[in-house]
This record gives sequence, structure tokens and C-alpha cells, in this order.
Amino acid sequence: MNRWTRRGALGLGAGLLSAGLVRGAQAAIPTADVPMPKLDIEKGASLRVLRPSKFVDPDEAIFTENSNRFASQFGVSVRVDYAGWEDLRPQTAVTANTGAGPDVVVGWTDDPHLYADKVLDLTDIADYLGKKYGGWYPLAERYGKKFGTDRWIAIPMGGSGGPAVYRESWVKEAGYDTFPTDTDKFLDLCRKLKKSGHPAGFTTGHAVGDSNGYCYWLLWAFGGKMVDENQKVVINSKETVEALKYSKALYETYIPGTQSWLDPSNNKALIAGDIGLTQNGVSLYFSIKNSPDPKVAAMAADLNHARMPIGPVGHATEVALAINAMAFKHTKYPNAAKAYLAYMMEAPQYDHWMTDSFGYWAQPLKAYAESDVWKKDPKIAAYKDTMQNSLWLGYAGPINEASGAVVADYVVVDMVASVNSGDATPEEAAKEAERRAKRYYKA
Repeated sequence: MNRWTRRGALGLGAGLLSAGLVRGAQAAIPTADVPMPKLDIEKGASLRVLRPSKFVDPDEAIFTENSNRFASQFGVSVRVDYAGWEDLRPQTAVTANTGAGPDVVVGWTDDPHLYADKVLDLTDIADYLGKKYGGWYPLAERYGKKFGTDRWIAIPMGGSGGPAVYRESWVKEAGYDTFPTDTDKFLDLCRKLKKSGHPAGFTTGHAVGDSNGYCYWLLWAFGGKMVDENQKVVINSKETVEALKYSKALYETYIPGTQSWLDPSNNKALIAGDIGLTQNGVSLYFSIKNSPDPKVAAMAADLNHARMPIGPVGHATEVALAINAMAFKHTKYPNAAKAYLAYMMEAPQYDHWMTDSFGYWAQPLKAYAESDVWKKDPKIAAYKDTMQNSLWLGYAGPINEASGAVVADYVVVDMVASVNSGDATPEEAAKEAERRAKRYYKA
């Protein structure tokens, strides 16, 4: 069937649609009876899809499985390529600048906003999905819509949160029965963990997920911001300087080598027993719990998660690493591309993917908060509301080409790293970050 119709699209039966509940892989996901957009899938259509490589095995396996199901049901050839996390952004840039390559890219958080004039308008399928699945979280709307408009240029597929991941027994040995909720006690804990031989480890290397998650949490916790609501660069502030002073104190408690860590590095260090505290997506817990090595698997009982501490600013300041799908205008098969993205977000596919990936990419659509994945293991509860509770990269300004460029250029990460290493004072680092940011935020 090549025509997208209300009865035929996505391979869903009329009975399920009329019942108002679509049965996912694990749970009944509440839905509204909403007519699907009518898209004529082009005859002989084929799609190339590029997305980040797995951090948990089922993520990639089920994404490929769902893509193959779409291909079989709609007669569209689909090829999915998986890029390393640090490689995805440059490959996306090549695709956008040459007008060739993948039809669909499941990119990083801000990436579609770098290429807003080169991607398809996805408003019809975004509106459909939002109405059917209880609405998008505000953060997902911010990532999906071109700033200042109601035009969707991307479909946010999920967010990976970055709560603290820690060994409970070692934290208790350091004198804390519960994980600290403020930055002063957090620093005290890190000092005591180092003294007991179980130091913390947070990266300031060019790690797409972990370094941005850590450095932006730190900056915002003290009231620092890259820009204000009017896109004025305000990074060079007393709040930023205080954040950097705190960062230097924290860094002195860390295991050596964190300045060069990439996204897998802290996972390996914790599994090896070299550190007792880090910040990570659910992949770390998943890999430990499902390890074929009995000694590693046993560690899961001692592992737990907590939201990152609140700083002097007085509210939570975590960030979500989102995967944000875009379809480029150079595709020969725009309707097939849009149909594919909608299909991947429907409950039979999406809930199966999210649940069996252990909630690694937490839901951007509110209905999926009812998924069984959030009911099976209380230790991953800190990830459930990732897309509800997190701030956005570019806060407190809009998400646009400038904000995306600042993130891609690791301006905040490099600022923190320069202070930690002693290459710059907090004042010098804030001034340099301001200079770099103004290259993108032009008056």
C-alpha cells in the first residue's frame, strides 16, 4: 500500500484506532482518535537514514527492526546507517551543505536549527502525533519548531537525561545516607569520595552528551547563561565566574584524565571501579545490569541515580541530550520520509523501542509516560521526566542557528576545561567564551 490513509497508514487496524488505545510493546498507551495526514508515498521510494550509534544494544537493533517493518509494509526501501557520536554532526553538515546523502538524519538537539532552510516542513505529522499522543512536552516543541513560528522543522524522538550515577555503598561510606541535593554538600561528598579512594569523574572533553550535560548544568546552577532572552551574550558575568570557581574546586576531587574523556570514558571508569560517581544516561546502568560478567552484573545492586544538585540559582538546571530528526529538502521522496518519521513515533514501534532500550531515549510525547518501562525498575525513575524537567541548550535565549553553533563549537565546555586545567582564570575564561560566542550571536 503506497497511499497514506487513515485505515492503511502505519499498519494499524481500525479496531485499535477507534478504541482510543494503541497497544504498544509493553503497555496500553492512551491515544486520541485523530485522522492521519494524507500522504501519497512516492512510487519506487527509497530512503537513507543516518542516526547516532547505539549506547545500548537494543536501541540500534529495534530501530533497525522498526525501519524494516516500515519498508515491508509500505514497499519503501530503507537503509539505516549509524555514525559515531562525535562523527554525526560533521556528517550532517556535509549532507546539508552538499545537498546529497541521507534523506533523513536523526541529529543532535540543535542541529535542525542550523539547517532550517534546508529541511522539510514537518508540521502536519508533528501536529498529528501531538494530538494523538497527549501533546508534546514544551521542551520538545522548543526543539522541534523553528524559533518564533509554529513550523516544525524536526521531530524530537527522545531525550537522554544526565542524572548523577553513583555507588550507594561508597556514598554512604562518605557519610551520606541520601544523595546531596545542593552544590555545597555535593562538593563535600566529592572531596570525601576522593579521600576514600573512590573519586568522582565528570568529563570536560569534546563529548557530545556528557560534557555538555555537565558543563551546562554547572553554569546554570550558579545563574550563568550564554545569552539572555533577547539573545544578548551575557556569559561574561559574576555568576559565570562563581560557577567556574566551583568547577575548579570540584575538578580537584576527580580522577585524573577527565579532560580528554569522550562519552564512553566515564562508563568504562565506573564499571572498572575507578570512580564512584559520574553523570550519565541510563546506558551505564543498563550495561552493568545486563553484563555477561557476573562480577559486573552484581554491581547493579549498588548503583543508583539521583537528579543533579541544585545550585545558588535555586532551581534544577539539568539538560537533555535530544535526538532530533529532520528530513532534507534534497530528498526525492519527501512523503515517504515524513511517513517514515511518523511511523517510527507510533506506539507499536516507539513503545517497543523505548521500553526494550530501557528508557534510554525518554519520551517527547506525554502519552508515553504511561509506558511500562517506567514501572519496572524504580532505579531509573530519574530518567522518566527528562523531556519535562530539562532546560534547553541555548537557555535562556531561543534555539536557532547561533545557539546550535555555540554548542557544536563546545564554547561552554572549553571555558570550563580551561579553568580546570589552570590555563585560564575564571575571569579570563568567561571573557574568551564571550568573544567566541559573539562570532555566532551577531548584533
